Amino acid sequence: MSDEVTILHNNRCSTSRAAMERLDEAHVSADVVDYLRHPLDAVALADLLDKLEDAPTDLVRRDAHFRELGLVEGDVQTRDQVIAVLAEHPRLMQRPVVVRGDRAIIGRPKERVAAFLLAE
Repeated sequence: MSDEVTILHNNRCSTSRAAMERLDEAHVSADVVDYLRHPLDAVALADLLDKLEDAPTDLVRRDAHFRELGLVEGDVQTRDQVIAVLAEHPRLMQRPVVVRGDRAIIGRPKERVAAFLLAE
């Protein structure tokens, strides 16, 4: 597996900050992408979903903003729907997302990040 690590990070999120701490503790250098300032486009989202070990729909946060936008579960069930929603509303992306080589995970719960970094 490639040692290149990228984290899609939101510094305002405690879980995302915890993932950064796990990277530091593991002495893993990562490319940190503030996905709210530099949102992923549809092509980058499709690439991420190709690597993601979680179901595509898991990448979408179902928070108050999701409801404010009038979205419902049926709007984020397919890969294409997830790409369209996240391309238009990057704030709805789960965080953190850790990418290592050709694999990616959503770093929730927090313990997943350390296990992912140790996995070969």
